Amino acid sequence: MQNKIQELTEKIYNEGVLKAKDEAENILQNARNKAAEIESEAQKDAKNITDNAQKQAQKLKEQVESELKMSIDQAVSALKQELTNIVTMQAIQPSVKEVFTDTKFVEKLIETVVKCWSEKDVFDLKVAIPEELYQEMETFFKNRLSAEMNKGLEIILADGIKTGFKVGPSDDSYQISFTDRDFTNFFKAYLQPKTSELLFEKNK
Repeated sequence: MQNKIQELTEKIYNEGVLKAKDEAENILQNARNKAAEIESEAQKDAKNITDNAQKQAQKLKEQVESELKMSIDQAVSALKQELTNIVTMQAIQPSVKEVFTDTKFVEKLIETVVKCWSEKDVFDLKVAIPEELYQEMETFFKNRLSAEMNKGLEIILADGIKTGFKVGPSDDSYQISFTDRDFTNFFKAYLQPKTSELLFEKNK
């Protein structure tokens, strides 16, 4: 009887131990699986973070390079424009100023404008010239343009200009300016593209 009880006790104990071992093994295996899953997720997260960081760094690099290139292009373009302006102005400004200090040239220019204007049926032209120029050309107006002045041509002194003249209708609705600055800007508009082409040939 004693032996039977001992055998039964050992059997229950052994079954309990085995069951405990199995449960412990299951728990350990589940823990290992969970740990492996966590590690895998962590590796994926780390890779995503690294990939995103690399993409952001590449994007920032490209953006900086693009802005830098744009800034350089703008600076070079501005420099080319400035050099073109300097060369163009050096070429035409002295000549234009010299021409507009020639009283005979200005007289001929005024006479041509007035004669063309006088071909209209209604003569309402007003010529504005600097005071200094008027003093030099007073005789010219009296002798060469007396007929037009009798028809209504008005000669006035102009403020704000030192050379040349301005013309327009008597009602001051508009004015056409003939000054050294106007002609300089006129020639500059035509010469700048060619000057730029000569200074900065393509593919240089």
